Amino acid sequence: MSDQFTNVTVIKKANVYFDGGVVSRTVLFPDGTKKTLGIMQPGEYTFDTGAPELMEILSGELDLKLPGSKEWRKVTGGESFEVPSHSEFRMKVSSLTDYCCSFLG
Repeated sequence: MSDQFTNVTVIKKANVYFDGGVVSRTVLFPDGTKKTLGIMQPGEYTFDTGAPELMEILSGELDLKLPGSKEWRKVTGGESFEVPSHSEFRMKVSSLTDYCCSFLG
């Protein structure tokens, strides 16, 4: 995980989900790739994906349920996980969580 990005464009308008429980900013790279940097407040969230995603948890703690899984798994700062395209995943965020989401497709 890189600590910084260079030569990027940041979209000023925030992406706000779940009445402000999840807020992110979009970062665009010269090669056309996109990431979001965000914060999740404690709570339960269900997300849908269009493209495959890599979620890097920079700090915080959550329980994760990926598509096709019957079990929850704990994810903490410094860990990451991938989510397939056109799927749904669930998170139970137990502490303020800082993340970086990379769109892979």
